[in-house]
Amino acid sequence: MVVLSNNDGCAVARSAEVKAMGVKMGTPRFQIADLIDEHNIICFSSNYTLYADISQRVMQTLESLSPRVEVYSIDEAFCDLTGVGTHHSLEHWGRTAREQVARDVGMPICVGIAPTKTLAKLANNGAKKYPATRGVVDLSSPERQEKLMRITDIGDVWGVGRKHSERLNNMGINTAWDLAQADPKWIRKQFSVVLERTLLELRGTSTIQLEPVQANKQQIVCSRSFGNRVTELAVAQQAIAKFTTRAAEKLRKDGQFCKSLTVFIRTSPFAKSDPQHAASLSTRFVTPTDDTSSMLRAARTLITRIWKSGYAYAKAGVFLSDFSDTAVQQTDLFCADSQQSSRQKRLMSTVDQINRSRTGLIKFGSQGVNRDWEMKRENLSPRYTTSWAELPRVR
Repeated sequence: MVVLSNNDGCAVARSAEVKAMGVKMGTPRFQIADLIDEHNIICFSSNYTLYADISQRVMQTLESLSPRVEVYSIDEAFCDLTGVGTHHSLEHWGRTAREQVARDVGMPICVGIAPTKTLAKLANNGAKKYPATRGVVDLSSPERQEKLMRITDIGDVWGVGRKHSERLNNMGINTAWDLAQADPKWIRKQFSVVLERTLLELRGTSTIQLEPVQANKQQIVCSRSFGNRVTELAVAQQAIAKFTTRAAEKLRKDGQFCKSLTVFIRTSPFAKSDPQHAASLSTRFVTPTDDTSSMLRAARTLITRIWKSGYAYAKAGVFLSDFSDTAVQQTDLFCADSQQSSRQKRLMSTVDQINRSRTGLIKFGSQGVNRDWEMKRENLSPRYTTSWAELPRVR
């Protein structure tokens, strides 16, 4: 099985069987078309709604098992196990977590336990890679840490990128254990303080703290590749309207205002024979805002100004930046209409509440009705957990 990227373009997740066939991360689908037919590989489109809901359920289960949880990404979390070892073994906690997530959500997980984040990531990789671990690796003891680090390639260490990995190999540092034995000051001089911290983490010294409260975003980006090339301004305006609406929803969810909005559009750099064009334009609001209608007016003006006819556009998007907290809004002394602003705030709150409830969906007319530009997802699995119409049927 493979899961495909936007527009069903590339393989971004592969089952063990597909990996064994030599299919690499990001391989374009057309390059493995023969393998798909020959081995009856099942292809799925990316289902972001389903993934987000399953992720939230997994994180809620983990939060019931640990006093402090940092949601690191959609499929990863760090849990603080301070004090857990006084009641039972940490490996027992890991097996309990696996069983409870499987029971509550139906998802298999792997658990890596260690005194630092980098070692915990290393342990988690071992839990995934070696079946004998049954999905849980506890690296509390230095002996176990050394054993796993000696057989872990330097490129598999969290925080060591491809370029650093190549340089380290040329210096004779080929495994995680080799890096842990290096001189921290020398590593800092040759590379950076970041890699020095990675080295110290491998030695068991925690330098990357748990962050259970996520920091406010500095920027919100909403962009997509088009399912079909866009050659008409009206179609591009619809797409930008949808992206702007989604970005504004995220902004309000974070309790933020923005002062800057940027719109961009570009052709495909891979279509070498087609005329190429890429452009972006920004505007700043007099008063920081989270109002969708204000952003839609600004975004429509920007896309109209950067649009050029005669090109087949492949992607567009919206950036929001220069944020401020809603509790410290700076208003306009000369033209602020507090009554109008209050009405708009209540309207946006009501729209968000209805859309989040999944009992209905309110859209702005500028998003259009027939959206042929939306990305292709011809192999989309059902949204089993968030759509009544897509619940599995048993006969």
